[in-house]
Amino acid sequence: MIAVAGLAMSSCADDFLDQNNTHQLSQDKFFDSDQAVEEAVWPLYSYVWYDFNDKFYYGMGDGRANNITAQYSDYIYPYTNFTETSLSTGLTEAWGSLYSVVAQSNNSLNNIKNNSTSSVSESAKLHAMAEARFMRGVAYWYIGSLWGCGIIYDNTASLVNNYVVPANPRVDVMEYAIRDLEYAAKNLPASQTSAGRVTKYAAFGMLSRVYLSMAGLTTSGQYNGSNVQTNFNSGQRNPYYLDLAKKAAAKVINESSASLLPNYADLFGASTIDNNSEALFQLQFQPGTGIGGLGNSMTRFLAWSTMVADQNAWGGATYCSYDLYEEFSNYDDKTLGTKVDDKVRRHNSVASYGESYPELSSDPSDPYVYGVTESPGNQGANIKKYVIGTKKVNGFSEPNNSGVNTYMLRLAEVYLNYVEATMGNADETTDPTALRYFNLIRQRAKMPEKNVVTYEDLRHEFRMEFAFEGLYWYELLRRGYYHQQKVVNYLNSQNRNASYFDNATKTYKLSDSYVAPGPDVDVATASDLVLPMSDTDQTKNPNLKPDASGNIATVPFEFGEREVDEQSLFE
Repeated sequence: MIAVAGLAMSSCADDFLDQNNTHQLSQDKFFDSDQAVEEAVWPLYSYVWYDFNDKFYYGMGDGRANNITAQYSDYIYPYTNFTETSLSTGLTEAWGSLYSVVAQSNNSLNNIKNNSTSSVSESAKLHAMAEARFMRGVAYWYIGSLWGCGIIYDNTASLVNNYVVPANPRVDVMEYAIRDLEYAAKNLPASQTSAGRVTKYAAFGMLSRVYLSMAGLTTSGQYNGSNVQTNFNSGQRNPYYLDLAKKAAAKVINESSASLLPNYADLFGASTIDNNSEALFQLQFQPGTGIGGLGNSMTRFLAWSTMVADQNAWGGATYCSYDLYEEFSNYDDKTLGTKVDDKVRRHNSVASYGESYPELSSDPSDPYVYGVTESPGNQGANIKKYVIGTKKVNGFSEPNNSGVNTYMLRLAEVYLNYVEATMGNADETTDPTALRYFNLIRQRAKMPEKNVVTYEDLRHEFRMEFAFEGLYWYELLRRGYYHQQKVVNYLNSQNRNASYFDNATKTYKLSDSYVAPGPDVDVATASDLVLPMSDTDQTKNPNLKPDASGNIATVPFEFGEREVDEQSLFE
């Protein structure tokens, strides 16, 4: 696999534009069978995502949204506190990793087109190219969401020779992602060719997400370059893309073989997390030692001690935020008219004092009890998701590599995307189909059903269901495309950077002396809904430098004819 990664991908560990091939295999001779083409795109499932997955997946996706408090981790707290600059840790790595996905997807596409021998079937080439375009589309959705612009290209070698190019606007980046994902939805198979490979329903599921973004970025009708939303407080989204989001979600729900796991705990069980019935797209990391970018290093930054992770565990000062803990435990549910404790999801997402986790112990008669087996965190409750115990417990994890996959898309999100698209520009919905999907998720969590879903219900459900899965920031962000000030107000209403564990009483609460916000938190503004370009990338490409107002100049991307008709895609 490593040889194939080098062949199809070239090097991407240090610089996403580095094209040196240090392996002996020849590109001209490798693509000589269907199996070779299939193997050539497999590294797109792990290797190129490594730096994104390592810290940025949760550091931005959860840290920025205030699901995480980490006062001493410089790859989280600048994003939690709105104090990041172009020099902040993680920006170069995230941009580089996402563009590694783009660059190496391009390499795969061009190699398959230009170097496949006559022994490779047209169906194998089409399948592999659809996989590469799926990955590229996902990467561009992240780039457009995070930085508000991006550089669109399809030939990595040409960009190496001339990388000082202008950026393209966010709506064009989103459109490019949509075209890639629509191509994938049309050309990927309906079922997996092997465990973990994406299908057309993974593409439709991802489209339900990206269409919702596009709905807020355009005014009406299919994007044509001129119908760009400029009023981010309009309260309105484009019905055309809301309808497509609903249709894409329905395709997954009604036609795919995906199903919700019956038990929420199994989503993150060591033996049940990988390629389960709910997983539509996971990064496919491998267990073992000495495998570099093919392993999942994320858990070492979440695990709080070497009793729950192998050798390296640096998450002792990385906590569930106070606001998230309160929302799990003491949420004032307006439509139910009562306060609720989301016990199932809280227990499996957050390690709370006195709660038993037998899955972290090798001796069933002596289960691991958080805060009792060893000392609890002194600032708050630690993060449980992705923490699966040591090799003695699970049989396969190693230092710096948990060996499990990372969720990028699961069926529960598609259910909620359907609900959001159905709600559209209203503040609530009583649509029976939307209610059924919404309540299926709540039933699994042993939460009471609802007979109406408001936007606040949807936001709350999304946060509870996907805490620490790197998604909540993007849910808030896309609302910011049409309710920008409401999102900024929400960000400023949170108790950010707060310590909240009372060691004397072993309870989680803010101290009487706490003053919101916590230390070193800046006031959020609309400008905080996009990230600065890293200083490294600004130096490489001066076109990425912002002007005096903080804006990056962009030029429209020149799109060709559409390859996929959006209406016929759903017939």
